[in-house]
Amino acid sequence: MTIWKTHVKNICSARRASILALATLAICAGCKGGSNEPSDIPVAVQAEHPHVGPISEEIAADAVLAPMSEAALSPRISAPIRAEYVQRGAHVHRGELLLVLDDRDLQGAALDTKGALATAEAAFATTTQATIPADLQRANLDLATAKINLEVASQTAADRRKLFAQGALPGRDADIAAAAAVQAQATYDTAKKRLDAVLATTQASDAKAAQGQLTAARGRFMNAQAQVSYATFRSPIDGIVTDRPLFPGETAPAGTPVITIMDTSSLIAKLHITQADVQQLRLGDKADVFVSGIEQPVEAAVSLISPALDPGSTTVEVWLKLANADGRLKAGTAVHARIRGTTIQNAITIPIGALLPAQGGSNAVMIVGPDHVAHQRSVTVGIRTPETAQILKGLSPLDNLIVEGSYGLDDGTKVTLESTKPDKEDTN
Repeated sequence: MTIWKTHVKNICSARRASILALATLAICAGCKGGSNEPSDIPVAVQAEHPHVGPISEEIAADAVLAPMSEAALSPRISAPIRAEYVQRGAHVHRGELLLVLDDRDLQGAALDTKGALATAEAAFATTTQATIPADLQRANLDLATAKINLEVASQTAADRRKLFAQGALPGRDADIAAAAAVQAQATYDTAKKRLDAVLATTQASDAKAAQGQLTAARGRFMNAQAQVSYATFRSPIDGIVTDRPLFPGETAPAGTPVITIMDTSSLIAKLHITQADVQQLRLGDKADVFVSGIEQPVEAAVSLISPALDPGSTTVEVWLKLANADGRLKAGTAVHARIRGTTIQNAITIPIGALLPAQGGSNAVMIVGPDHVAHQRSVTVGIRTPETAQILKGLSPLDNLIVEGSYGLDDGTKVTLESTKPDKEDTN
């Protein structure tokens, strides 16, 4: 029994020693692998030559699609809905009848004001065509009569003065004739003043009064007609009915939208972009808009660049116009847009994943020399896109650039090249 326990103990000790030795070897191997010394074992990488071709600046931003135009129709009066002629989702055209409110009281008021207008028109016609001409004619007639009477009285007084001077007529008769002449002169002066007053004041004031009453009646009638028109809603645009919250019989409160129409034949993506990026944009610049649920990006173009900064965010609002004749895009959808700005022709470009960070915030790449050794090279980067980067300095089209496997690769490491193209499937 003692011999068996001793044997088991020796076996356990031997296993512990073996495990300790293996651990020591692993630690040493790890220490060797973590050193800065290049490994003698070649590392498999993928390499290709830089591409020469056009590259465009891209400005990316998120946005929400908005309709080209929208009309939310609200009543100016509170009244029950009498009839609705369109449903939600219906396509409507400009001028099409959409909804009518109960307007019987308004129609009654309009009819009353119409009668008052007719009365005012008749009164105006009577005043201007009968009353004023009659007053003027009467004043002229009175003046003419007074003038004749004055001439007769004056001549009579003159004749009697002569007869009195010749002793053929008593003085009392001469005095009576003179008094009659004075009275005729006073009557003439009164008639003339009345004619002047009719011409200067009465005629104008009566005409103005009649005109004022007619204008007021017309104003009340127009106001009543406007009130009636408020009960009828017609579409101001071509579009689709997107909201119709109330039903016939319900009261539509004044100022609350009762029907909404959107023109979604074209949509607008409103982006907010920094001032520096906006300097690169021009009206008509092309853009790609990425919409959830649609595999391919939707083409768009810059249709508006705001002339002023947004005071809240100090950004510039830019509109992208998207065609939507088929209606597959919906207003209110969140999208991601990329605007293509300045294009550089014959640029040296590399995959964005081939760029490596270097000291001082610069960039570097790894290239493979003829000796199958990786060498790090500093580069100057120009335009960047999510997929590619333009190299301004430090790389030529003949260099063999490591595009896969360069991250963490030490300068001077031996490499073996793998094909960057997938193997063709066996069709046999």
